[in-house]
Amino acid sequence: MSEPTAYVLGTDDAEIARLDAQAGSIAGATQALLRAAGIGGPMRVLDLGTGLGHVAFMVADLLDHGGSVLGVDQAERLLEVAERRRAAAGAENIEFLQADARAFSASEPFDAIVARLLLFHLPDREEVLRRQLDALRPGGTMVLIEFDIGAMRGEPEVPLVDAVRRWIEAAFRVAGADPRIGTQAGQLLRRTGFADVSTFGIQAYFGPSDPIGPRLCASVTRSLAPQIVAHGIADEAELGLDTLQERIAEQVASRDAVIMPPAVVGAWGTRPPVTLE
Repeated sequence: MSEPTAYVLGTDDAEIARLDAQAGSIAGATQALLRAAGIGGPMRVLDLGTGLGHVAFMVADLLDHGGSVLGVDQAERLLEVAERRRAAAGAENIEFLQADARAFSASEPFDAIVARLLLFHLPDREEVLRRQLDALRPGGTMVLIEFDIGAMRGEPEVPLVDAVRRWIEAAFRVAGADPRIGTQAGQLLRRTGFADVSTFGIQAYFGPSDPIGPRLCASVTRSLAPQIVAHGIADEAELGLDTLQERIAEQVASRDAVIMPPAVVGAWGTRPPVTLE
């Protein structure tokens, strides 16, 4: 396996704030997908690429007495924030561990593994899934939650929203990420040996008076601006970061439009039972 993949958006204060805002915007979709996949009861769950622990906390709330969550991530600074939040919440059924999610292995199998917005960043995603297949007990569940940026748009059309989607998608692709990986989540599970695969997506709709849509568009663009400019995707004048959020909001309002952010796609499957020859 190659060296750990760098997280292209970084871990500074602005990125932590963006991750918190993003997590809030997709919390409802994430919880619905976790419930649909059967996460609950006294499960022992692994949260791969836990970051700030948003999914770990959500999973812990779904579990009964005796259930536990182990959140794994390679970003020390994000884990420090997650651990402070865990301690403040008194969440004794959550543990965080610094490790490369692609290579992590535990001494005992898990009842379920969840990974939100992880495969998005991994070029060796199929190898990672095959490895995690072995980390599940037979009949255990693997849950993937990923974005499909291809679903992002304004309706009616909002030119700046279209431009933002193009900038973001191009920047992620030159960094080796796949911003439409959600469309392939189910197929990835099937190809790597999981059975009984289910998948569906959830789309949010932010109306012209809702500040979340413009704020999310602008914040991701701001985080990716160094890559966007360095690779000639757009220059600083085109981005206009100082006024981007306001200009998006103005275009949305003038068209009485709705912003649809990237779809949140869930896919889950189970480890087939072990058969004796």
